[in-house]
Amino acid sequence: MSALLYLEPIGGIAGDMFLAAALDLGLELRALQDALAPLGLPGWRLEVTRAQRHSISGTHLDVVLDPPDSAHDRLWRDIRAMVEKSALATGVKHKALATFGALAKAEAHVHGTSVDEVHFHEVGAVDSIVDIVGAACALELLGNPTVYAAPPPMGSGVGRSRHGAIPIPGPATLELLKDRPVRFEGVGELTTPTGAAILAALSRPGPPPPFSPQRIGFGVGTKDFADRPNLLRATLGTAQESSSALLVLEANLDDSSPQLFARLFERLFELGALDVWSTPTLMKKGRPAQLVGVLAESAKREALERALFEETTTLGIRAHEVSRTALARRFETVETPYGPVRMKLGELEGRVVNAAPEYEDALARAKEKGVPLKEVLAAALAAFRGRA
Repeated sequence: MSALLYLEPIGGIAGDMFLAAALDLGLELRALQDALAPLGLPGWRLEVTRAQRHSISGTHLDVVLDPPDSAHDRLWRDIRAMVEKSALATGVKHKALATFGALAKAEAHVHGTSVDEVHFHEVGAVDSIVDIVGAACALELLGNPTVYAAPPPMGSGVGRSRHGAIPIPGPATLELLKDRPVRFEGVGELTTPTGAAILAALSRPGPPPPFSPQRIGFGVGTKDFADRPNLLRATLGTAQESSSALLVLEANLDDSSPQLFARLFERLFELGALDVWSTPTLMKKGRPAQLVGVLAESAKREALERALFEETTTLGIRAHEVSRTALARRFETVETPYGPVRMKLGELEGRVVNAAPEYEDALARAKEKGVPLKEVLAAALAAFRGRA
């Protein structure tokens, strides 16, 4: 069984609401403070209280600054150096840098600058740094669950920033949540840039697979809205090994150029295919062909069939149901001589039976260090086995 965390931004999401929800799940405040301490950032403390919104009780958290932070403007590269040089746990560093990196990319796109030249204004303040690094710490302390998130409400109106008046949702907030389902509803800023960055970097969009809820926590926001309780609900539970019915789509292609296959596979995965493959075969009159297969959930059938028709020369697609037994899966980050690499772990009855380095992580480290990919893959496996 593996841990699973489901986030429901009922009233929205912000960094402090995420930390508050984690504490409401039962995470100890002292444990969170101790995990944050190696960051080496002075002048803050966490103040935790109980609060209610629409008669629902939860935890409210404030990052209190003493003295007030006067250095709101911090470059992304300076924050990255701060995190990298700190004594934070490896997994915490990886998650924090992924979150700040997503935010930096969004800000660079909005302001038309390079990522390394991005200035974090409000998000560069001590409280926002604590929120983001704290979110990474909280996930590690909760057992590194796989995180799923419901669509957040984006709010509406006009807000104030260092750049002057800006629309709500803020441009960076909306940029962060591109290609994810969101809800354009509510008044005011319901989803903050920090909250959006946490969702973008640390969660998967949509409902979770079937799981057993074990703990439920509510993070209470500062404002009190008339139309909705300003709460972030977090449900922590365990996913079981599952045997589920899926769909296989097949098409024989004897007149399609091989150049079409790369784009076809890319689009099918973009549309939610669980797996795509191609097998050489012979068709009528001895013509060589390729049998393209797609494994997917039934709900994705229409979109995937449309892609197969549009991207190939096929005139027909076969479909049949199959069952799949899947191991529970989770990720752990290992530190290699080339940098951090996530490991995808498959568990059977709580025991890890398969472990593989995440390809994209390993490829990124290989490019950064100028070494063969196989060396990074081998180092990641060795690092994981050395921890066992």
